[in-house]
Amino acid sequence: MSEAVVGTLADMVKAALVLFIIVDPFGNVPIFMGLTEKFSDAERRKVFNTAIFVGVILLLVFAFTGQEIFLIFDISIDSFEVAGGLLLLITSMRILVSGSLYESTEPMESLGAVPIAMPLLVGPGAITTTILNLQAYGTFVTIVSVLIVLFLTWVILRYVNSIYRILGKTGSVVIARVMSLLLAAIAVQFILTGISHFLA
Repeated sequence: MSEAVVGTLADMVKAALVLFIIVDPFGNVPIFMGLTEKFSDAERRKVFNTAIFVGVILLLVFAFTGQEIFLIFDISIDSFEVAGGLLLLITSMRILVSGSLYESTEPMESLGAVPIAMPLLVGPGAITTTILNLQAYGTFVTIVSVLIVLFLTWVILRYVNSIYRILGKTGSVVIARVMSLLLAAIAVQFILTGISHFLA
C-alpha cells in the first residue's frame, strides 16, 4: 500500500473520528428515545431515516460550498479555526453542565428534520468541523467522513432501543460526558492551531 493511500486513510479516520465525537449519537440516545417515546417502532424508524437523510444533505452542502463561504465572507481559515474552536468548546461545556445540547422535548411534525437532524446531529459544531475538515483534508476525505459518520449514526438509531437498554440512563450520561471531554480537547487544539498560524 502506497504512502499516499495510507495518508489518505489516516486523514479519513481522523476526520471521521472528530465528526463522530461531535455528532455524539451514543450520548444523544436518551434524547432520541425521549423525543420518540410515543412512536411505534415503524414510526421511529421513519423519523430517524428522515433525520439521517437531512443530516447528510446539510453536511454535504457545506462540504461542497465551504470554500465559497470563506471567499464570500472574506474569512481566513485561521480566524475560522479559532472561532470554530471556541464554538466547540462552548458546546462541550454545555454537554458537561446540562448533559445535552437540546432541552425542549415538544413533539413536532417534522421531528426527523428538526430537532433531530438539526441541531442534534448537524449542529454548529458539526458544520464547523465539516468546513475545517474540508480545509485540512480536502473534499474527498471530508465527504467520505461525513458518509461514514452518518451511516454509523443510522445504525445506532436503527438499534436505539437495544442500545438504550444496554447502556441505561447512567451509561448514556457517562458516554456523553466522556465525549464532551474529548470534544473540549479538540476545541482547544483548534484554537491553539489557529492562533499559532496567525502569529506565524
